[in-house]
Amino acid sequence: MKQGIHPDYHKITIVMTDGTKYDTHSTWGKEGDVLQLDVDPKTHPAWVGGVNLRKTGQLEKFENKFKHFAISDKQEKAEEKKDDKK
Repeated sequence: MKQGIHPDYHKITIVMTDGTKYDTHSTWGKEGDVLQLDVDPKTHPAWVGGVNLRKTGQLEKFENKFKHFAISDKQEKAEEKKDDKK
């Protein structure tokens, strides 16, 4: 390896949002620094199942706009019976 071009890789302490601590190696900060997390996998909605993704595509917009024009199954069956009797 070339000398003097790589960042210093040292030990730091990570503090999770619930107060849990663990040691790891990183290039962040200096040896012995503490990294306090604001968001972590224990609290972020993407990891705890709180994400509510709503479809916002063109198809959904079309379906919402014209959903009252849809023919229900009961109406379709009734129309088919009328056509069969004729």
